[in-house]
Amino acid sequence: MSAHDAPAEQEKAVPPSLGAWFERDGRWLERLLSRNLRLPSAEVEDIAQDTWLRIARMAPEEVTHPRAFLSRIALNLFRDRRRREKLRQEKSHLLAANDITPLGPERLQEQEADQLLEQLIVDLPQNLRDVFLLSRFRRMTNHDIAEHLGISVKTVEWRMSKAMEHCMTKLRG
Repeated sequence: MSAHDAPAEQEKAVPPSLGAWFERDGRWLERLLSRNLRLPSAEVEDIAQDTWLRIARMAPEEVTHPRAFLSRIALNLFRDRRRREKLRQEKSHLLAANDITPLGPERLQEQEADQLLEQLIVDLPQNLRDVFLLSRFRRMTNHDIAEHLGISVKTVEWRMSKAMEHCMTKLRG
């Protein structure tokens, strides 16, 4: 009988202490993880250590099938690690997608145009700016703007034409 094949009574025997259990099944657990999950040795050691730490928090004498119990804990730890790793990767991909958006020439031109428009609007005199913003960004009609500002429709039209004229002058010069 090889060391790999454990007698049936050894699998069913409850270890007298955690130390004895570790001595008897520690190498077995590492071989199981390495062989069945095809993990690198560093990860095998980490999962095996975490498995024994979990078991140390409980009463080992209550376990009736030690190797089955060890393998179940180790497999659960492996799955938890993979789940956390996947979530971490998804989170980093989302953060990267939100934080770093490559700007092509078209997007840069759009940003520059937006900044220029913003500056043109800021430079307008207050009475022209109010009419321009209500018309172009709130999409209000001249009649609605006149009512909102308490001025005539003709004044709204005049201010709108002056605002457009002001913007065109700035764009040309």
